[in-house]
Amino acid sequence: MKTYIQAGADAVLIGEARFGMRLPGDIGADRLKEAVAAAHGLGAKAYVAMNKLFRNEELVHLPEYVRLVADAGADAVVFGDPAVLLNIRDHAPGMALHWNAEMTGTNSAAAAYWGRKGAIRAVLARELNEEEIVDFKRQSALEVQVQVHGATNIYYSHRNLLQSYMDHLGKEARLVDLGGDRGLYLVEVERPEEHLPVYEDSNGTHVMSSDDICLLEALPELLSAGIDSLYVESLLKTERYNETAIRVYRKAIDAWKADPDGYAFHERDLDAIRELQPADRELSFGFLYKEQVY
Repeated sequence: MKTYIQAGADAVLIGEARFGMRLPGDIGADRLKEAVAAAHGLGAKAYVAMNKLFRNEELVHLPEYVRLVADAGADAVVFGDPAVLLNIRDHAPGMALHWNAEMTGTNSAAAAYWGRKGAIRAVLARELNEEEIVDFKRQSALEVQVQVHGATNIYYSHRNLLQSYMDHLGKEARLVDLGGDRGLYLVEVERPEEHLPVYEDSNGTHVMSSDDICLLEALPELLSAGIDSLYVESLLKTERYNETAIRVYRKAIDAWKADPDGYAFHERDLDAIRELQPADRELSFGFLYKEQVY
């Protein structure tokens, strides 16, 4: 966390698997206050992930954790489940809320609904293109967050992933173990050259995209549209890779802010990231300029 802040991140998303999904590492309840204080000491904000889909037996743990998050001085809670919002109202009414409905955060009307419930930020679905993102920001009174780099989650199952995913696709797929630190991948028969990483945590199994979003070239368009938060996904990447990506984006953001009209992207700006980019994972614009990439 400290490494990423020192590299240029002005906010970090932290938490633990009991309450948040797809976290690269746990910062447990016993160290949360220390972590928030460390972030603040470095001039960054600390958001706590409470974005999992809760089951009835897990709800009993929410009040205590919500109070702990508030006591730690966290700057916001990232949520998708209304159960979190209700507990925030009861146990930490002053806590800021970031609405993150993953793939369903696609329209400003839904964001406005959650805004009326107390959310101040909407995390947009990765499937929106540039026109939709700009339109969302224009019509929304909430802050807007867009993922600009890294892998995206394209499927989640709390239960047996493989059969669920194959049934969902309606096509043949198989699981491949690439060994070592490469891990498990799903490979579809129609696209044998593409490997979809399978990430498992205590919340279930997650299929990730076969490429990495890279919107460095598109930063001027996003910043000009008034996008409030640019998110770099650190999952399934080394600390060195993430630190490098954050430094590259921070440099570009600062250069644009210093001189928006004179700013220009150059291919060499991506060299540091490309040096560390896995050979089998393409850097792409994701959905930004088209409707589908998966």
